[in-house]
Amino acid sequence: MKYYLIVGEASGDLHASNLMKALKEKDSEAEFRFFGGDLMLAVGGTRVKHYKELAYMGFIPVLMHLRTIFKNMDVCEQDILLWQPDVLILVDYPGFNLDVARYIKKHSSIPVYYYISPKIWAWKEWRIKRIKRDIDEMFSILPFEIDFYKKHNYPIHYIGNPCVDAIDTFKAHHLETFDSFIKENGLTDKPIIALLAGSRKQEIKDNLPVMIEAASVYTDKYQLVLAGAPSIEDSYYSQYIKVGVRLKIVHNQTYRLLQQSKAALVTSGTATLETCLFHVPQVVCYYTPLGKIIAFLKRHVLSVQFISLVNLIANKEVVKELVADKMTVGNIRSELCTILNDKNYRQNMLNEYDNIIRILGEPGASRKAAQQMVALLRK
Repeated sequence: MKYYLIVGEASGDLHASNLMKALKEKDSEAEFRFFGGDLMLAVGGTRVKHYKELAYMGFIPVLMHLRTIFKNMDVCEQDILLWQPDVLILVDYPGFNLDVARYIKKHSSIPVYYYISPKIWAWKEWRIKRIKRDIDEMFSILPFEIDFYKKHNYPIHYIGNPCVDAIDTFKAHHLETFDSFIKENGLTDKPIIALLAGSRKQEIKDNLPVMIEAASVYTDKYQLVLAGAPSIEDSYYSQYIKVGVRLKIVHNQTYRLLQQSKAALVTSGTATLETCLFHVPQVVCYYTPLGKIIAFLKRHVLSVQFISLVNLIANKEVVKELVADKMTVGNIRSELCTILNDKNYRQNMLNEYDNIIRILGEPGASRKAAQQMVALLRK
């Protein structure tokens, strides 16, 4: 069968590539065409555009690139209709994907599946109408989404979380020591504080300088190591790193870095869950120049109490979320001090991580999703 996939960022590339591998196991004649990344290309098929050509974040960047966004959307829609796949599989990235879904449902009979549900439970709950109209099957990776969609009388498939799969596979093949990791990357023998500042330039601009300033006071006992995003050059990071600050960048090694880290400062997103799965105590950091406005929206507009996947899955505060106006150097520094030095606080966080892992379930999300997708299509 022919599968068309659309991905808008690095994490989607990872999860879509694992799904593609699983689809090939279930369907020996699987053909792929996609908007995606290098990991998907390595599995096989034809890449129409790289996700880096789609990834614009924030109101101003999106507004500035509207013409490009609409052009990419038009290219995508026409390419799907021309190729006539047996199914269109959308991976997160709702601003782009839901519009494509609407067009495809209006102009064809191609079934549309959604892998990794858009987070409409946080805000924009009205999008449920579009999902009911345009999405034939929803494959969820977050257990609390079951009740959300049930409330709207829209049945979904919970297939486990692909982060569990990805990290389980990684750990099975990466049994390296701390010494070998630091030797390969030119690091010192001090314990590591990892900085995960996001995968987009706007996130990095907003978060990295504050993260560095907060953590730099601990460089007498720890070393700061930044997880370089796949699409970001060192030259971009360097403008936010002050002269004299001791910080090392490692690219395309986020899992290896987390495996060896003592603590982490993490920009909210999938990375918070990945940090949890590696049992690294963390502080969730998400700054925005419109701090007070965002803080107001968080209190009065968002439908959920938390923003990190860790706390959302646990349904309570497991990790501290320093968001908007709460993300200050002082607050980060204080929380980081606690998770580094308070043994009871640290251990309690790790115990809660274990509970979250139990809630998520066993590995196998990609295989379960592929099995269900192929079975539904063959009907």
